[in-house]
Amino acid sequence: MSDALKHECGIALIRLLKPLDYYKKKYGSAFYGVNKMYLMMEKQHNRGQDGAGFASIKLDTAPGERYISRVRSIAQQPIQDIFAQINERINKELTEHPEYADDVDLQKKNIPYIGELLLGHVRYGTYGKNSVESVHPFLRQNNWMHRNLILAGNFNMTNVNELFEGLVKIGQHPKEKADTVTIMEKIGHFLDDAVAKKYKQLKNEGYSKNECSPLIAERLNVAKILKRSSKDWDGGYTMAGLLGHGDSFVLRDPSGIRPAYYYQDDEIVVVASERPVIQTVFNVEFDDVHELPPGHAIITKKSGDTAIKKILEPFERKACSFERIYFSRGSDAEIYQERKKLGKLLMPKVLEAIDFDTKNSVFSYIPNTAETSFFGMIETVEDHLNKKKTKAILEGNGGLSAEKVTQILSERPRIEKIAIKDVKLRTFITEDSSRDDLVAHVYDVTYGVIKPTDNLVIIDDSIVRGTTLKKSIIKMMDRLHPKKIIVVSSAPQIRYPDCYGIDMARLEDLIAFRAMLELLKENNKYHLIDDVYKKCVAQAHLEDKEVQNFVKELYSQFTAEQISDKISELISDSSVKAEVKTIFQTIENLHLACPKNLGDWYFTGNYPTAGGNRVVNKAFINFYEGNSARAY
Repeated sequence: MSDALKHECGIALIRLLKPLDYYKKKYGSAFYGVNKMYLMMEKQHNRGQDGAGFASIKLDTAPGERYISRVRSIAQQPIQDIFAQINERINKELTEHPEYADDVDLQKKNIPYIGELLLGHVRYGTYGKNSVESVHPFLRQNNWMHRNLILAGNFNMTNVNELFEGLVKIGQHPKEKADTVTIMEKIGHFLDDAVAKKYKQLKNEGYSKNECSPLIAERLNVAKILKRSSKDWDGGYTMAGLLGHGDSFVLRDPSGIRPAYYYQDDEIVVVASERPVIQTVFNVEFDDVHELPPGHAIITKKSGDTAIKKILEPFERKACSFERIYFSRGSDAEIYQERKKLGKLLMPKVLEAIDFDTKNSVFSYIPNTAETSFFGMIETVEDHLNKKKTKAILEGNGGLSAEKVTQILSERPRIEKIAIKDVKLRTFITEDSSRDDLVAHVYDVTYGVIKPTDNLVIIDDSIVRGTTLKKSIIKMMDRLHPKKIIVVSSAPQIRYPDCYGIDMARLEDLIAFRAMLELLKENNKYHLIDDVYKKCVAQAHLEDKEVQNFVKELYSQFTAEQISDKISELISDSSVKAEVKTIFQTIENLHLACPKNLGDWYFTGNYPTAGGNRVVNKAFINFYEGNSARAY
């Protein structure tokens, strides 16, 4: 993606169902779980490279023995840093205590990070502080084993202020307003309440204080705690939690916005943000890995009993389509085919834009994530050429020479690697002119393959802000002197802010929004901005469910093609000699290519939760008032 977009996190949870000695005997190491967690986090590093965290819990430890370990990092390579620290500690213990080497019981008792329950997390610091304190997993500590809570998630809540106030009303004093802390304290409140009630109940049944502890772990109803905790949540989330005594859960939002997949056999329960991660790390088939249903949680008790429980009534499924277009790894069997189809569905418009002149057109892509859509696009070009060749041969009525047939058959799409992503260049000079010149060189180009009579067709995953296109890609492509540059986006126009985990908070950052503003000015309709602002202000104090997205009214003044043409103007300037055109995916074709992920609010403004309309309302008010604050 030429416009860098950041995404909120990936999770990995492992529950070993057998004693650690079992893994030592079968796989040669009691560190089996730690090794698998390292692989799962590395296979999801695409979901977050600003920070990473790991936590583990040992089951059935004696009082006085440490049973929770946690390590977090914001180093340049945080996953490697975490496991370097873990390996260093493990090796130190084994060196100082050779007697631990073949004794799993001693390893579990004395070496940190080895446990039956493991939780990993990778994150991008999309906003706020990117300090190690902001890195998941978060830990809520208590001297009661059952009240210890470790939490990590891939989520964003739209109503964190409301949730925060709810905690204050029940007498809590949260240390900050961050949604992770707020959610953890919400779950923690109902966890404390449930433990206290179970303790009182057991005492009334005649059990001693000491006898109560294991029975609380056995009887604790995790699903009920989650139902009470999540009742008022509004957002997209996959929330993973560990309780100190050994229960675990992963809960998915009722719209299925954020992804979650799981696998279970007699040795292990594993959950991750992406299916191929589990397939690769545990060598299992596609059909063995299941998607966690929206509004449901996978809960594993300390006993190892695992169940899928409905926590919240599912809404209409609106799984994030950006997961399929960009964020998730393209090695997933379904996602790979979907991305190819996105490319295929764009080709009719592309062929029109080049006047079906494939002979004088070069096809390429923005590395590296647009590559799969590019394959789909080229397959469609080949189909077009095959029809053209067949027609030419048939029209020859058998009278064509072998040389002529060979000439007809030799025509193929001209595929070249034009854009090359260079190493990250550091803009160390603050002067604007110097900065722009450096930014222009983020991409390099391949010289000598484009003729002045050629169209250059280049596909990108999406066009968000348009900054890199304008300051780097278009200018570099123009150096090749093509007749026409056609920038193709496998995603539709991004018109609205996201509020469920993608870093798109401000309307004015979006090039589609800026294009629409320019069209309003040119067509003497800019007064509609004032009208929409008044409508937004008028509903600022309404409940979320009553708020409407009035920004849609502004976009409705123009066709998608008019906005695309204006975007073409905005991403080029007078220094660009070639004609520039942009082609975007249609909403209909997006849904056709990605039928299971119909979440399209950033394209259509159709938010899946009530809080989404409040966010776009606030984003427009901020834009109008010149307030650079985020809308959530």
